[in-house]
Amino acid sequence: MDFVLEVLDHYIFDDLYAKILPASLSSQISPNLKNLLDLNDGFILQNSTLFQETLRLKNSVKVNNDVYGLNPYLFEWTTSTFNSLLPRHNLIREFLSLWVIVTIFGLLLYFSMASMSYLFVFDKTIFNHPRYLKNQMALEIQLAASAIPVMSLLTVPWFLLEINGHSKLYFSLDFTSAKGIKKNLIEMASFIFFTDCGIYLCHRWLHWPRIYKALHKPHHKWLVCTPFASHSFHPVDGYAQSLSYHLYPIILPLNKLTYLLLFTFVNFWTVMIHDGNHMSNNAIVNGTACHTVHHLYFNYNYGQFTTLWDRLGGSYRKPDESLFGDKNKDKKTWEAQEEEIESYIELMEDGDDDRVYNKEEENKKFK
Repeated sequence: MDFVLEVLDHYIFDDLYAKILPASLSSQISPNLKNLLDLNDGFILQNSTLFQETLRLKNSVKVNNDVYGLNPYLFEWTTSTFNSLLPRHNLIREFLSLWVIVTIFGLLLYFSMASMSYLFVFDKTIFNHPRYLKNQMALEIQLAASAIPVMSLLTVPWFLLEINGHSKLYFSLDFTSAKGIKKNLIEMASFIFFTDCGIYLCHRWLHWPRIYKALHKPHHKWLVCTPFASHSFHPVDGYAQSLSYHLYPIILPLNKLTYLLLFTFVNFWTVMIHDGNHMSNNAIVNGTACHTVHHLYFNYNYGQFTTLWDRLGGSYRKPDESLFGDKNKDKKTWEAQEEEIESYIELMEDGDDDRVYNKEEENKKFK
């Protein structure tokens, strides 16, 4: 994330902060606020001797790449770099910048991946299911769009730890040797294994009755899903399930570029398992069919990537054959699902079903 932050600092944030909070305001603020903003060490005026000396050193001294895993100054500095009350290393600025980055990145990933899935993968016959809600897709999007900025806000402290050197992320990438390739593949597999376990434990905790009603119930409003349900969480629920992704690089080494790729993959996978297209009934992979079972019947298949932890925890349920092929679109199959769904709504929600179904407005064109 430090790489992303420096690129955006150079092209956007330096100019933005210099305009919103110019260094010239320093004479108008209190000493206590100056200390908070770290002014004495933070901004450097363009014509100051310190600014000129810094530029000279930048051009003459080789920066130790081991300090941050990469040269922290990838671009030449400009006057805007030093013309704000909030220098780049100020925690307030870092927090605000990261919140903007993570929020925009999260919204773009959500809308782009869910839209692609909806257009090219999603099985639209789900619109005819008797447990599809009235205006469901709009409700899914509304909840996700309001939750992602809050989830991002809760996530930012983890990225602050990372960019300030409190993680085991590193930058050097070796795909030229068998040893380097093996190392990166092991790290990827380790990340999937670790986070799959973490999500399973957190997800199962979220199904404790009191926790479910307080946090997880909004996501289970969707008994049958569209891709836009993927990020439709209570924000604390979504954040809790992401914790293992941020905890991993604090305790175990991982390449920074690999981390960004895996973080993108996680979002892609989350969308995919909500697309309702049951292409596989793999015994190992926790695919779309497995997650459909979770939404229909609540207390099964808590895992994210594999069925391992559900098997160990006794919560694995193999998807019925009726979920595949034309049987999945059969009214008899849906009626059987409805009967079992009712029993789980009674168990998990004390029969308090406030969902508004779309039964009376079945969309007959999706067959």
